[in-house]
Amino acid sequence: MGQQSFRFGTVGTPINKPKKPGGSVGGIYYLDDLGLKALELGWVRSVRVSDATAREILEAGQERDIALSVHAPYYINLNADEEEWPKSRQRLIDSARAGYASGATDIVFHPGSYFGKPPLEVLQKALPRLEECLNELRAENNPVILRPETMGKGAMLGSLEDTLELSKIEGVEPCLDFAHLHARPGDGSMNSREEWQGVLELYRKTLGDASLTRLHCHISGIEYSEKGEQNHLVISESDFKLEALFQALMEYGAGGRILCESPSLEEDALYIQKAWRSFSEED
Repeated sequence: MGQQSFRFGTVGTPINKPKKPGGSVGGIYYLDDLGLKALELGWVRSVRVSDATAREILEAGQERDIALSVHAPYYINLNADEEEWPKSRQRLIDSARAGYASGATDIVFHPGSYFGKPPLEVLQKALPRLEECLNELRAENNPVILRPETMGKGAMLGSLEDTLELSKIEGVEPCLDFAHLHARPGDGSMNSREEWQGVLELYRKTLGDASLTRLHCHISGIEYSEKGEQNHLVISESDFKLEALFQALMEYGAGGRILCESPSLEEDALYIQKAWRSFSEED
């Protein structure tokens, strides 16, 4: 398969961004100055973006050619009870509306919890809810891709298989958090070239060859226990085998975006980008 390129960046505003200009616009300028070309807007607590600010983010992203996405609030749960679901639904819709106005093409969200129920039973509730959200957005001519994230704990809705099942809805594709996939089993597995090949092969079989050229990925180091994810780490301080992942991505001709979520955001993003370019012999 032919080689594709990735854009690299951060999930959230870079840590060492200068004070001026402020906010996401300053983050966009700073990432571009560093040579990073993607930013995931970290709206993880709430979506409070004025129309004027959205326009400023949109214009800055276009000016600097920064690919934008949104990380929606943590409090979204496709398996919420009937009382809580309308609030979760509104958070996702608000993220998509404000994200689109800001120039974001992809909306990443945590899909929720099993609450002790079997994954297939939970998916039967989650699928129509997600499809309803997508239909509402498309009725508004909002073209964003909704991306349920692979999650790092086995109790959470968000296995690779879960996100691929949700992605059978047109307009939905996974956010592949490779650190979460590594942490989820809790035993140090999902860290080899062969295991990543298996992930990408299942992804390809489910969503088609072209889907591999528009991957949306998170990478960081990660600390985990037998129950899965505990904390994100700097990659060099973790057991995550970056080269093994890169080998699989290269073999599958993968491309898209790789966003860093480590405690050392832009430094690790630059480290990942340099490692990829060195590994893939990109210019």
